[in-house]
Amino acid sequence: MSRIAAVAAVLPEHSYAQSEITEMIAPMITSDGSKQAVLRRMHAGSRVDRRHLVMPLDEYRAGLSFTESNDRFIGAATDLAEVAVRDALERSGLQASDVDMIMFTSVTGISAPSIDALLVPRIGLRSDIKRVPMFGLGCVGGAAGIARLHDYLLGHPDDVAVLLSIELCSLTVQRDDDSMANLVASGLFGDGGAAVVMVGARRAEQLGLTGPDVVDVRSRLYPDSGHILGFNPGSTGFRIVLTGGIADVVDEHFGADVDGFLSDNGLSIPDIDRWIAHPGGPRVLEAFSHSLGLADDALALSWRSMAAVGNLSSSSVLHVLADALAIDGPDGKAPGAGTAMLFALGPGLSAEMVLLRWPSEDRGIDSGVDSGVGDVVDGGRKAVAA
Repeated sequence: MSRIAAVAAVLPEHSYAQSEITEMIAPMITSDGSKQAVLRRMHAGSRVDRRHLVMPLDEYRAGLSFTESNDRFIGAATDLAEVAVRDALERSGLQASDVDMIMFTSVTGISAPSIDALLVPRIGLRSDIKRVPMFGLGCVGGAAGIARLHDYLLGHPDDVAVLLSIELCSLTVQRDDDSMANLVASGLFGDGGAAVVMVGARRAEQLGLTGPDVVDVRSRLYPDSGHILGFNPGSTGFRIVLTGGIADVVDEHFGADVDGFLSDNGLSIPDIDRWIAHPGGPRVLEAFSHSLGLADDALALSWRSMAAVGNLSSSSVLHVLADALAIDGPDGKAPGAGTAMLFALGPGLSAEMVLLRWPSEDRGIDSGVDSGVGDVVDGGRKAVAA
């Protein structure tokens, strides 16, 4: 098994109530009064209370070209990435020079060299570090990144690996696009990132690093679902593809897939102590709960994260993981102690499932959320000035 040694989540400094964002963005997206009314109803019903944005709100009014928005992505993503990785390494007690592999995932901007390469000289990563930049996984990227690092660490049990996710979704919102997909997305997605430090089994034992073990992982790609979720790149940037079919796929397939995955590991749904779900939106979270037959409060952390910061695409499930790790378990057990299931959906339509288990002697790992908005505590979430 591999082990998660630390998680650090980051947020841009600009933070706004959902109502503020709605009033700014409505005339930007459509001049049609009836469609503005629809947008306002959707934003109000999104269960999102607040979002962090990479730019001050007023700067979105003028609009940016694809080139300008992508340039903003490169600069801001690199800055957030530096904070996230430095913080995660500090929490794990490891140095940048200890890292053997870094994997970077994002779907909201592109660069070559990729953000992970730009980070190497800034934080002192080794010149022989293995790099794996991933684009196109979207919301499933955080869960898939943990799964792929686990695959790598099984074959490299002495290594240290880092997963980095940065998503600046606000830079992809399309002006003058009153499609239903854009109306929904403009009220749901926020900006943020996260870094996860993972170690191979021998390295964890050698250094005495605590944290949950990754027991097993599983991937699913659902047939005839590529049209349900994704981006269509164009002259104005990434135009979102988002339909109500996500919940239908979850209802049809997800419960059976989780049952099979857990059964192969000698477990069933009642054996899971904590569910770490990607907060894809109200309908998606409701579909997860229904398909798995979960209690009403089983996905409370995901609902809380969505309310606090919105859907952060690939970073969201990592924020929920950070929150789960920050919660003290009963009777002094490790945060989120016992067995947990982490999962997400993304374009494809695809799913990634990660089974986590805390060693009985483990007292938990350090985790947190960094932003430039001062000290805030919201359940298991802690934000500190960067």
